Amino acid sequence: MPSRSWREWNATRALKLDEIEAAHRGIGGAAAGRRYATEQINHAYAVLLASQFQGFCRDLHSECVECVVRVVAPTVLQPMLRAVFVLGRGLERGNANPGNIGADFNRLGVEFWTKVATDHPRNGRRREMLDQLNVWRNAIAHQDFDPGKLGGTTMLRLSQVRRWRNACNGLAQSFDNIMHGHVAAVTGTAPW
Repeated sequence: MPSRSWREWNATRALKLDEIEAAHRGIGGAAAGRRYATEQINHAYAVLLASQFQGFCRDLHSECVECVVRVVAPTVLQPMLRAVFVLGRGLERGNANPGNIGADFNRLGVEFWTKVATDHPRNGRRREMLDQLNVWRNAIAHQDFDPGKLGGTTMLRLSQVRRWRNACNGLAQSFDNIMHGHVAAVTGTAPW
């Protein structure tokens, strides 16, 4: 069974992303071709995707922390341990980039990105795509479109956002698998 965080990613968060896809179709139509009215929707979709993925990562981290903390005795130590695991959490103050994700999950005693790389052969490329998504997210949020940082272009296409979404889907599944195994090994019980 997947985590509550993954089920939320695959259901509620996916529906929110689907809504912006529907808005894109409503503005630009379904046929191929350049539609300048959709550029802002592509930007909004990329920022929404980055934020929804960040929410998933933060939720999964919190869920893992709770699973680890609840087996600690005496129970009076649990609030203190919980506070240590989330103190200065990168996913609270920064983007869900590979550095912040890795640093936060590594606190739980897992070599996070090493495990992610071995979980699926595409995860190396997916990690690169996550990094690209966050570069674009920052460019959009700060209105600083440097083609040198954005892969030689300042035009964001729907097809690119869809590729990022597919990468996030694959990473979310791997994150869930890895942390299930890790938390189960650490606590001696299946976390979800």
